[in-house]
Amino acid sequence: MRQYQFKSGDIIGFSGRGFISDVVNIGTYGIPRWSISHVAIIAGYGENKLYEANENDTISGVSFHKPHDKIDEYKGRIWIYPLYRKLYYEENCRLNENLSKFLNTPYDTLGAIRSAGFIFSIIESLIHGPDFVKLFCSELVAQQLSDIGIYPTSNASRWNPNKYLRRLRLNGIVCKPIRLK
Repeated sequence: MRQYQFKSGDIIGFSGRGFISDVVNIGTYGIPRWSISHVAIIAGYGENKLYEANENDTISGVSFHKPHDKIDEYKGRIWIYPLYRKLYYEENCRLNENLSKFLNTPYDTLGAIRSAGFIFSIIESLIHGPDFVKLFCSELVAQQLSDIGIYPTSNASRWNPNKYLRRLRLNGIVCKPIRLK
């Protein structure tokens, strides 16, 4: 694994090797086993944590991990998308406070499905506004970056991992990704 000094606000993009990751990529115009099927965000004071909204055999909802532990155990490709600048102290404080409030929020499977595709996600975002009672991965990240003012969005629930990272790259919010694994 390539070593990287994580910073608050960095986004981690995952590309899994399993069936669910393949379905996510097909539904979000990605390339199975290569494009992004899951995202997480780094936050912390001193020791950073990787926050994610995920559903698997052991976790369902928003949780945090040590970044290198999560990366070491993950089976698939991983990229880091560094923010174009370091967060200001106030932004970092707000990010950490907000993420801690969302810990243990249940996973939103239906919301993740609604965010798929281009036309479908636009229609769904018009019908269903943001709802943070449950969260899926890119919704968590989009809501956090919007709340701290890095990339405001009117509806964090409409973003899937591929579409969100493409938009962040297009707008210069994140730098060129660095492959970690």
